[in-house]
Amino acid sequence: EIVAWQLSKRNDVQLVLDTVEQWTQRRDVSEAVLHLDQGFQYTSQAYNTRLEEFGVKGSHSRKATCLDNACIESFFSHLKTEKLYLNQCNSEAEIRQAVEDYMYNYNYRRFQAKLKQREPIEYRCALAA
Repeated sequence: EIVAWQLSKRNDVQLVLDTVEQWTQRRDVSEAVLHLDQGFQYTSQAYNTRLEEFGVKGSHSRKATCLDNACIESFFSHLKTEKLYLNQCNSEAEIRQAVEDYMYNYNYRRFQAKLKQREPIEYRCALAA
């Protein structure tokens, strides 16, 4: 399930701080483990301090090893090929709408074999029951 996401013209520390803020407003994240790549945003002091404030442990993949983060690499590949490359977005608003639509469909309508043929939201609810 994609719980939080942000779009920005800049791939910077503020982008990831805003995403973490959104995540923490939607879920209890204390004692969560958040797996990250080696990007400068995720190794910044500001970002790691923020995670500590929420009781989140950061886990980093090995350098140049995208397989450590295969789940999200696969997700972004699908997002690009299924939505962004197929739709000609002519404005930032159109891009945002395309991503919003994709996130909704991914969470609420996309059955996944690894989740016992359930959508991510349905799977999470079943686990919580």
